[in-house]
Amino acid sequence: MITVNKGFASDNWSGVCPEIMEALQEVNQGHVFSYGEGNEATMQQAIAKFKEVFGEDISVFFVYNGTAANVLGTGHVLRSYQAIVAAHSAHMNEDECGAPEKISGSKILTIETKTGKITAEEVEPFLHSIGFQHHVQPRLISISQATEFGTVYTPGEIRKLANFAHQNNMLLHMDGARIANAAVSLDVSLREITTDAGVDVLSFGGTKNGLMFGESVVFLNKQLGQDFEYTRKQGMQLHSKMRFIATQFSRYLTDDLWKKNAQNANLMAHYLFSEIEKIPQLTITQEAPANGVFVQMPAYIIPAVQKQYFFHVWNENTHEVRLMCSWDTTRADVDGLITAIKLAL
Repeated sequence: MITVNKGFASDNWSGVCPEIMEALQEVNQGHVFSYGEGNEATMQQAIAKFKEVFGEDISVFFVYNGTAANVLGTGHVLRSYQAIVAAHSAHMNEDECGAPEKISGSKILTIETKTGKITAEEVEPFLHSIGFQHHVQPRLISISQATEFGTVYTPGEIRKLANFAHQNNMLLHMDGARIANAAVSLDVSLREITTDAGVDVLSFGGTKNGLMFGESVVFLNKQLGQDFEYTRKQGMQLHSKMRFIATQFSRYLTDDLWKKNAQNANLMAHYLFSEIEKIPQLTITQEAPANGVFVQMPAYIIPAVQKQYFFHVWNENTHEVRLMCSWDTTRADVDGLITAIKLAL
């Protein structure tokens, strides 16, 4: 086990924010219906919150983790001969251990990109396979918001992809593991970059922004979510004590807690960005507006700094590292990292 100060490896390494812990304690009383059944109050309250944020014509399902949200959410609307089009860097492609292909049978068609973002023009060549029985059929575009490179899609960019998808009998999925950070960086509501922009299926995450566990699949077109409860059960993602996932999201979507947590993470990343820019031996590699900073640093200092503030090497060949800030990152944490880097240099 690595014991370090609050590191910069991932916002997933952070603990649970106090408001969420309090909400968990509040529902940790008595006996209630399991699996969210029987019109269970905590479950209904959470779904009501989702409808306040994303609109009435949606269906919401809670699962354990982001892999399940991505794989089951997309697999539910696909046949095994249909394909997902995504950036090569997408979590769906690189960090799900082949789960989409194994669970749904759907192949992922990838697009190489330096920013993590894809465009309709880059998806268009895959349309040539439509109707050709020897090729998988492109059916769903999947984008990450924010992307794995820390970049974000504007509402206009998402709408353009959605329009392209719908004009070509395709759907648009959003991996929203860091959607809160993206919304804060764009200064928009969650709805503006999802429902209003034409997204069909959303994997809505919270564990990277203060939740303990649990993710959600939101079908922004309610009809697409029909019978998903059976897909979830077959996918081994039906949580027995559902109130402990539901109450977290209910609190998360109350009083803009999601925004407050993401604002701190983004602010600390911007502060870190500005401090790194002052060090001539380091090179910023991405203009990432969310809560990640991507930096090339001399290879010889990486192990020494990691011993104090752990982070992941993003590209071993170029010595590019990823520094992630969290809801609980402080200026003192950033200052400590910068000091460690300067001492190592």
